[in-house]
Amino acid sequence: MITLYHHPNTRSTRFIFLLEELEAPYEIRLVTRRTREGGAPDPANPHPHGKVPAISDDGVVVFESAAIAIYLTDKFPKNRIGPLPGEPERGAYLSWIAYYAGVLEPAFLSKFMSWQVPRGTAGWVPVEEVMPVIMARLTQAPYLTGERFSAADVLYGTSFALFANSPILPKSPVIEEYVKRVVARPAFARAMAKQNG
Repeated sequence: MITLYHHPNTRSTRFIFLLEELEAPYEIRLVTRRTREGGAPDPANPHPHGKVPAISDDGVVVFESAAIAIYLTDKFPKNRIGPLPGEPERGAYLSWIAYYAGVLEPAFLSKFMSWQVPRGTAGWVPVEEVMPVIMARLTQAPYLTGERFSAADVLYGTSFALFANSPILPKSPVIEEYVKRVVARPAFARAMAKQNG
């Protein structure tokens, strides 16, 4: 049984979406979280910084979105939401998940905070360089790993939906259509209905 440590209207909601896609047995444990104003981490939350998401799989704790996505899709392969080791799409899958955590999120945060990305020394680039790479991929195939929806699309699609009306995300019909494909999935609607616990 997977326990998802969750706070409504945060990035942990996308893991309800993923768990629903996987048809995995899970329970939601609502936790409080630290905010900009501060506050102490919830002692019930196993994430070392009191953030969400985090999961526990019968005592095995996994935190950070990229790690959780890979862990869950490897553990629950029935619905093929993540290519398994040895499958041709596995390399692209792992690359896009790592790109999300290591490049896209820092680029979004840098733009949100109006930080100048140091050229040649940072592990990421500005949003203006990130988004054309993603858009080029999504003009070749409906999903990041090709024809098949994956947990990588859960991460990207929900993030793009969140920032749809924000100056952080450049307007693009390619991205708008991609978000529509992702959020139209029945598992997304189920997740939205369950996110308040």
